[in-house]
Amino acid sequence: METNFFGPVFLARAFAPILAGKQGSVLIDVHSVASWYAFGGIYSASKAALWSATNSLRTELAPMGIHVTGVHMGYVDTDMAAHADGPKMLPAQLVTTVYDAVEAGEYEVLADELTQGVKAALSGPVEALYPGLHSTSA
Repeated sequence: METNFFGPVFLARAFAPILAGKQGSVLIDVHSVASWYAFGGIYSASKAALWSATNSLRTELAPMGIHVTGVHMGYVDTDMAAHADGPKMLPAQLVTTVYDAVEAGEYEVLADELTQGVKAALSGPVEALYPGLHSTSA
């Protein structure tokens, strides 16, 4: 899962000199709700690392005129999510949401209710986000 982190970071590094100084330059990183909600072991950790890297890229690339937008969402109806139960966004719906956010100059896209709820829960106690932790306390 290292490609979830290194791939986008190396891609940003490669394209930053090309995008620098061009009006309307935008770099889009696709995270997922896994940036903030741990499941799947290393997958979630790699998405959290990408979220952190995206925040760093924002501050690093802004002086070059490059706007960096991070996209967070739950499942999208693709082959990768075919195994998953629960609600799934249509790919076209996600693309429209991202384009609208980029046009509005947003830095972060919370594409669905699941992602919005998880991000809001980050400010609460960790036990609220992970109810199973209650059973491990003595």
